[in-house]
Amino acid sequence: MSENLPQIAPPSSRRTPLLVGAAVVVVLAVVAAVFLTRGDDAGATAGAENRKVVLGTVGASDPYWQTFADAAAEEGIDLEVRDFADYTQPNPALTEGELDVNQFQHLVYMAEYNTANDGDIVPLGSTAIYPLGLYSTQYDSVEEIQDGDTVVVPDDDSNQARGLLILQSAGLITLKDGGTIYSTLADIDEDASRVEVKAIKADLTPTSLPDVAAAIVNNDFVEKAGLEFEDALATDDASDPNALPYVNVFAVRAEDRDDPTLLKLVEIYQDTQAVLDGVQDVSGGTAELVKVPQDELQTALDKVEADTAAQQ
Repeated sequence: MSENLPQIAPPSSRRTPLLVGAAVVVVLAVVAAVFLTRGDDAGATAGAENRKVVLGTVGASDPYWQTFADAAAEEGIDLEVRDFADYTQPNPALTEGELDVNQFQHLVYMAEYNTANDGDIVPLGSTAIYPLGLYSTQYDSVEEIQDGDTVVVPDDDSNQARGLLILQSAGLITLKDGGTIYSTLADIDEDASRVEVKAIKADLTPTSLPDVAAAIVNNDFVEKAGLEFEDALATDDASDPNALPYVNVFAVRAEDRDDPTLLKLVEIYQDTQAVLDGVQDVSGGTAELVKVPQDELQTALDKVEADTAAQQ
């Protein structure tokens, strides 16, 4: 009779569908996890790629700005570099929220802007110190400049004082009390000076050269005016530790001093060799590229602002 009993299926025949079902569930769970993870990554990437930053500068046509924008794009930052005609425009644009960051000024200029406008612009990171130079299309040396000739300097306070100190070092003028970073035309001892000094807008100093003996020309305008950096009759010393107030910086509103994306921009600028090479090309090799910690920049700014306020 045992031969007619129904056969019990081997245990394996019952477990196989269960194992297959379980495997399917596991696979579906893994696939779902992968898609969820990818979705999170894609969302993060999209968020990074969508972070647009507007930066203002003077001289955005310099090739290294495009190199910088390309390097920023590789890090998920959509950088728009907006050009301004002169130095008086980028700080108000930053203050009013038209820009996220600007990069054109040194600490002395920033201190004077903040003091005069009750501003809260702060340094985000350093770029370079650019020497300021005295140029001429009429003379090949300072010694050739004639007594009574006219020399022009930029009319913005910080670069005017810096230019006057160069003229004094070159023996063309004498400044009362030896001169400071706050010296103005009123501080020139005319009886003890060889030349007459006039102040005009910084972007006009190079175009004035046919009409004057010499001019202090900001680094940004040297090559654009067809001049050669090596033809400067005199310059200040960018490597002097006392030159820290003249370090150029990325600037932001105080509320954005810790913004990770903006800090990342500084890192990209400072660590991308193609950008640094471009900066040197534009400066004729004169730029002193520096990495100054943000807290040191802020300390230097605070001191210059205090000194500036005391002068008023």
